[in-house]
Amino acid sequence: MKRTVADLLVESLRSAGIERIYGIVGDSLNAVLDSIRRSGKIEWISVRHEEVAAFAAGSDAMLSNSIAVCAGSSGPGNLHLINGLYDCHRNRIPVLAIAAHIPSNELGGQYFQQTRPELLFRDCSHYCEVLTRPEQMPRMVTMAMQHAISQEGVSVIILPGDVASLHDEETVPPQVIHVTKPVVRPSDEELEKLAGYLNKGKKVTILAGAGCAGAHTEVIALCDALKSPMVIALRGKEHLEYDNPYSVGLTGLIGYASGYHAMMECDVLLMLGTDFPYRQFFPEKADILQIDIRGEHLGRRAALSYGLVGDVKHTIEALLPLLKVKKDTGHLDKHVKDYAKVRKDLDKMATGKKGKGPIHPQYLTKVVSDYASENAIFTCDVGTPTLWAARYLQMSEGRRLLGSFNHGTMANALPQAIGAQVSRRDAQVISLSGDGGLAMLMGDLLTLKVHKLPVKVVVFNNTSLSFVELEMKAAGYLETGTSLGQFNYASIAEGMGIKGIRVEDPGDMEDAVKQSFNHNGPVLLDVVVNRQELALPPKIEFEQAHGFTLWMLKTVLNGKGDELIELAKTNLFR
Repeated sequence: MKRTVADLLVESLRSAGIERIYGIVGDSLNAVLDSIRRSGKIEWISVRHEEVAAFAAGSDAMLSNSIAVCAGSSGPGNLHLINGLYDCHRNRIPVLAIAAHIPSNELGGQYFQQTRPELLFRDCSHYCEVLTRPEQMPRMVTMAMQHAISQEGVSVIILPGDVASLHDEETVPPQVIHVTKPVVRPSDEELEKLAGYLNKGKKVTILAGAGCAGAHTEVIALCDALKSPMVIALRGKEHLEYDNPYSVGLTGLIGYASGYHAMMECDVLLMLGTDFPYRQFFPEKADILQIDIRGEHLGRRAALSYGLVGDVKHTIEALLPLLKVKKDTGHLDKHVKDYAKVRKDLDKMATGKKGKGPIHPQYLTKVVSDYASENAIFTCDVGTPTLWAARYLQMSEGRRLLGSFNHGTMANALPQAIGAQVSRRDAQVISLSGDGGLAMLMGDLLTLKVHKLPVKVVVFNNTSLSFVELEMKAAGYLETGTSLGQFNYASIAEGMGIKGIRVEDPGDMEDAVKQSFNHNGPVLLDVVVNRQELALPPKIEFEQAHGFTLWMLKTVLNGKGDELIELAKTNLFR
């Protein structure tokens, strides 16, 4: 029986274990959609923007520990995929994108919707090839998926619409995608040298990131042997924060003073599975050691005394017998004590009383954390939602935290929540959305309604791009272009057939959160939070202090002194 190339594609994907594809239909995808319909074996998850399809596929892949698929039609549909694919690629998530293309006989003729997808996707993929003949199937699908899985990133198959409709008698053999988990550890000689640095150090601090996933027990054992405080990079929070007596919090722009000083006061810093990018937060005089599964990461953020390639879990297992167990706990005790004080001070900011507005975003995040399930999946928009999530969400062994932590794009939280909920239908999925991020891709609230996805969308409604405002203030600029206007997002959700709840009084917060989480369908919880909340880094540089002073002077001179008063009320006189 003759089948189309689209049939071969769908059969190959299903044979490889693919259960769904995220995307938007278009005429260049007609043959693929028709094959999906006739097959009945792959679900088409329709979204309202192709960027959402890419983000959703990424979060689906992260949570399912396998590859996920998205698709976009020719020209603009391809272009809309790119931002989400960049995020997947930079997060090292295996995603296959089916990029439909104009008819092959029109290539080079400046045809309607013509682009150059080979060039467009080159920087955000490991594999990007054009399918032109039926004979390339199913080998091309296998190669694309194998690249995405083994190299951890995006693969793209470019499929002209007319090629998808070609007939062929090719038989699709079962597709075997090889997912391997090799044990990678340094040589014995390298481990001996690493142990020498650690045994010699008097004040060892560990900086641990996402590469420590699955190695919680081993990293804790290493801290115990070295009597080392553990500073956690943001992407390591979900893997290491829980049940951790050695944690001294985060460092960096959204971190704590305790984490900052634990790194600055050490004589040996051991980086475990982290590509922490902010060079100003690394110590200048300490020996810096690094263990990472990717050799290209070694030394690209700070000058190393020694770097090794290995996965964190097995490297620590081999390293521990070589270490001299330290007895001096002074360095550890000091910074753990500092962290307890910082944590206490932060928790004091997360309060609210009825009739005493405005609502502090810290309080909103704490209440969400308190009432979320032990296996909740959180997604957070870039900006202040990520900041408050980093500081106030409490992780457990079963909780997950997803965000655009490398790519740093707006509007990621809702799309990632869609993919998370599709991947885990019975899980509680909570999107921590900024009003700016939500508004950018708000059309996909309709996706929650259409696909009956019970995502809880919590909106930090501060009527501004507040993190950008903070950056402007720190640089001495008056805020320009950051105001978003006052909108009732709960009413907008109700207009879409989604339950909307609006909170303007701190006293209503807990009941509103409980009501949202107990509802069996999607909910948008619109919380009017304080625009003037300051979120200070663990160390204020002279340039930031000077810039902030300059901003205050400009504010007064431009007749905006009332803003300074509100700022003081919010951050000084609670």
